[in-house]
Amino acid sequence: MQHGGDLSKAIAEFGGEISDWLDLSTGINPVAYPAAEHITFRGLAELPSERAEVALIEAARKAYQVAPHSGITATPGTQAIITALPHLLGASSSIAIVGPTYASHEESWRAAGATVQCISAQEAHTAATDHLLLVNPNNPDGHLFSKTELLELAVKRRKGGGYLIIDEAYMDLYPETSIIPELNNLPILVLRSFGKFFGLAGLRLGFLVGPKAITTKLQNQLGSWAVSGPALDVGCAALSDLNWQDEMRAFLKTEMAIFRATFQDHGTSVIGHTNLYLLIDHPSAHQLHTALAKEKIWTRVFDYSESWLRLGLPASQAARKRFTQAFESVVRSVENHAAL
Repeated sequence: MQHGGDLSKAIAEFGGEISDWLDLSTGINPVAYPAAEHITFRGLAELPSERAEVALIEAARKAYQVAPHSGITATPGTQAIITALPHLLGASSSIAIVGPTYASHEESWRAAGATVQCISAQEAHTAATDHLLLVNPNNPDGHLFSKTELLELAVKRRKGGGYLIIDEAYMDLYPETSIIPELNNLPILVLRSFGKFFGLAGLRLGFLVGPKAITTKLQNQLGSWAVSGPALDVGCAALSDLNWQDEMRAFLKTEMAIFRATFQDHGTSVIGHTNLYLLIDHPSAHQLHTALAKEKIWTRVFDYSESWLRLGLPASQAARKRFTQAFESVVRSVENHAAL
């Protein structure tokens, strides 16, 4: 499964209707920002206005603490940035990608013809490629690079004329850890996802922050009206709603602590997490994934690991209880079968 969130594969293989399923295959906030309050007929019927675009960028600058000298471009989702970056920076260049991580980064650079190395976090300081890319916090294990370490990595890229690319898709959970306020004139490009933290992935909104030469180049490539009217309006409202953001961070932290405790209660190893997903290690992870799917619970497994299973945060106490009961049952079943 390349990405989570698409139940069509689950339904095709295991049956049922969408309403039957508990989808824990993504890291998207199950408690979405109240977008409907900010979607207007005008935003739907008219072409996106320059005024709305300016308002969105101003809200994003404040929310992300983007300095005036740094550029910022809004895009229809961060996937658009991931696809564009190899061409913006030179498809003939080389890049090291810290992994395992979100697979689309590697796929986009390879598709563009770049020389790609996949490295560990420990190898980031010795990478000799033009560019270095990492996800912070990392997906799927939640690993966080410190600001100090990131700045050191950026200085090394500057010496070689390349860029440090940081995907901060989940950094809304930990804004104090974001590198954006520290960019100065360093060769750092930061991707920010809107949909994950605000629970509105279908709205398709993302941002690239960094040197204006690159963000402007991306803006010119995207052309006019790249971001829809509803995305401009909802994005501006949500990014400006700092109280909602603070309350949501506290809520998600509490909910994830409760969810993690359910695994500790019966000895399953949680090896990484953010406050929107956690990663467990179990020798029969793929069997657990299939067994849970038969109970209409969709989870995330990985081609490169037989023992990793990633779980998004359940939306409610009832959803958490449903998962916990099913998980305990399938773990017993899988382990008893393995013992035979």
